[in-house]
Amino acid sequence: MGDGALSVWEKSSTVRVVPPARPRKLAKVPFVELADGRLQGVVSSGSDAGRVYVSSVAAATYAFSCSTNNNRPCGGARGSFCNHIRALVTEAVLQYGAERVSRYLKAEAESGADAAALLSAMTVTRPGAGDGGAAAQVFSRFLRHLGYLELAATTAPLPEMHWFPAGGAVAA
Repeated sequence: MGDGALSVWEKSSTVRVVPPARPRKLAKVPFVELADGRLQGVVSSGSDAGRVYVSSVAAATYAFSCSTNNNRPCGGARGSFCNHIRALVTEAVLQYGAERVSRYLKAEAESGADAAALLSAMTVTRPGAGDGGAAAQVFSRFLRHLGYLELAATTAPLPEMHWFPAGGAVAA
């Protein structure tokens, strides 16, 4: 596979679903993803049931951002990772596995490291605050995922996902 050659799955418009590394509870961190060069997600507030935070950590620099869903800055993210970001990393390790999260974030964590070791490796670099501009996009994707939960169970195709080929189909 060199110089522009794509594998079969890369030519396909479907994405392989990777099962979670370990089961996780969705109450504290209902949405976590490795996307757009960041670990990002939605974290429930510890003090207000009606509030959520959109948190992210950039790959390589570990620049972090945390704000409420209506763009108010997190009071705990002043100069270091807040509890929301720590919860996000912990849940990402449960969802994707420590090795995959570490590789995605380009963190120098030891093989077999857990979330605490990964957080420690990132914290020691003294990352700065990052751009919170993606918070609206992340929250919007989270809301879209919630919308799928409201759909009745069916085997009929979803019109908005018509561009995905039927199971087993591969792009030519």
